[in-house]
Amino acid sequence: MPQITVDYSERLADGFDRPAFARDLHTAVVDIAAAKPPACKTRFRRTEDVVVGPDTDGHALVHVHIALLPGRTEETKARLTEAVLDLLRQYVKPGGDLTLHASAEVRELDASYRKFEEWTGSVSGRQ
Repeated sequence: MPQITVDYSERLADGFDRPAFARDLHTAVVDIAAAKPPACKTRFRRTEDVVVGPDTDGHALVHVHIALLPGRTEETKARLTEAVLDLLRQYVKPGGDLTLHASAEVRELDASYRKFEEWTGSVSGRQ
């Protein structure tokens, strides 16, 4: 927890500072939603095709999905969503004549959520 997924248009690959965005997003999740820093996990998924209405060109999308363990208030989730949008404004710089469509969603993980971590060998700094 939290599980963070960022879907973004391929056309944004060069104009989206993903490592800096993830770093600052993790800080926001810790500050706003009381998550533990090592628990923040973000994966980025590049999408090739974007269609907005009848248009197949001229648009780029970013959607951030954050799933948290239950217990946060609706106010907390809304504050986190707004923080995500502010970070997207800071770290996504679409080039050319692209219209950027940015969105974010914070929801609770289902009661069936489980996880495990397994250390399988030498990782930088671990012995």
